[in-house]
Amino acid sequence: MVFAASCTNPFAPALLRDAKDDFQLGDQRTVEGVFKNFSYAYKYKDTVLYGKLLHPDFTFNYRNYDKNIDPTWTRSEDMIATARLFAAAQDLNLVWNEILYTRGDSLFLDVSRSFSLTITFAPNDILNVFGKAIFYLKRENPSQEWKIILWRDESNF
Repeated sequence: MVFAASCTNPFAPALLRDAKDDFQLGDQRTVEGVFKNFSYAYKYKDTVLYGKLLHPDFTFNYRNYDKNIDPTWTRSEDMIATARLFAAAQDLNLVWNEILYTRGDSLFLDVSRSFSLTITFAPNDILNVFGKAIFYLKRENPSQEWKIILWRDESNF
């Protein structure tokens, strides 16, 4: 019994090496909690946590400068794209910088925030993305968690 209690988990050694004692999910009833969980979802490539951030009517849009269009993805399309990103990347480091503005009330918020994202596909294949993102956050009452209903990416990618 003493031997078993002193052993590390042989089925998840990488998880134990990467685990932090200070790891704690954010409270999604706060704006900072939403962004903290967003960063954790990317860091740990956790599609379940990422999906919990998104409203059922979520949409993602961005500017495609090559084609001069603004494509929009539904929640399911975004979940597939995010799962593919998580699977393809060796490491993701998302840093949320300053909040540029916040408008709204206790049920709907428009938040613009700058960010930097480093995507490591391989040691010699690293992509750095910088810019700002505009989020519309929604909830039915102030005791519920915020959900992202719209994400507008305004980055250099």
